[in-house]
Amino acid sequence: MRLEDLRPQEGSKKRRRRVGRGISAGQGASCGFGMRGQKSRSGRGTRPGFEGGQQPLYRRVPKLKGFPVVNRKIYTTINVEKLSSLPENTEVNVTLLRENGILTAVQGPLKILGDGEINVPLRVQAAAFTDTARSKIEAAGGSCEVVSMRN
Repeated sequence: MRLEDLRPQEGSKKRRRRVGRGISAGQGASCGFGMRGQKSRSGRGTRPGFEGGQQPLYRRVPKLKGFPVVNRKIYTTINVEKLSSLPENTEVNVTLLRENGILTAVQGPLKILGDGEINVPLRVQAAAFTDTARSKIEAAGGSCEVVSMRN
């Protein structure tokens, strides 16, 4: 077998249909595209993704990094190091933090974050704690109490 002997398999290649060559050819005049309209004209009909003026799918879905959380929880956050200025065995909650000027604005329920160090035992009441915050408060001899998520 040589290179010049190579041929496509019998029946695998079909000749292209020659349209618009008269009525007896089977696809004459309008060439199977119907009468008038966008899809009968030469060139591409519409661009990929076009949905006839309706907002296309690629514009309807939100961009980047998944979908936004619809009813996301907004917390008032505070780090553990801010609590270290309070006296020992204080019961810490949102109202006490506002009175002491540690919190200035309350956007939602209180969440304690674990940045910084604490060495004062405190009884902390909050809606949520990070794992590091919980471990640091308990290591200092304090306690963490999860309260309901009210503003």
